[in-house]
Amino acid sequence: MKIWKLVSGIISIVLFTFVTFQSCAAGIANTLTENGESSGSAGIVVAIMLLAGGIVSIAVRNAGKGGNIALTVIFAIGAIVGFSMAGSFVDLNIWAGWCALNAVLAVVDIFISGKNKKVQEEK
Repeated sequence: MKIWKLVSGIISIVLFTFVTFQSCAAGIANTLTENGESSGSAGIVVAIMLLAGGIVSIAVRNAGKGGNIALTVIFAIGAIVGFSMAGSFVDLNIWAGWCALNAVLAVVDIFISGKNKKVQEEK
């Protein structure tokens, strides 16, 4: 999972740039059409969670359970905000899906590393 954390961290940081620019465009479109949606602002929040999650993912790839809990919380916030406030900004569902995938894999890593640690102690 160390390699996955490094790769997903780099991908998340790169996606931050795309999501930020898309969210700004969606926010401008929401303002010009006066549709009352806030999907552009939600996209900015998801972008910030992608950046924070990417940095934390790279930084804690060798750490224990605490790093995985932090990743789960950060990416879960991004997923919840993205899915709940997507509106007409349909691409936000894709970015929220990426956040959800990373959150689920961080939870999986908590259980895998716990089992591996238990096996190491038995030897």
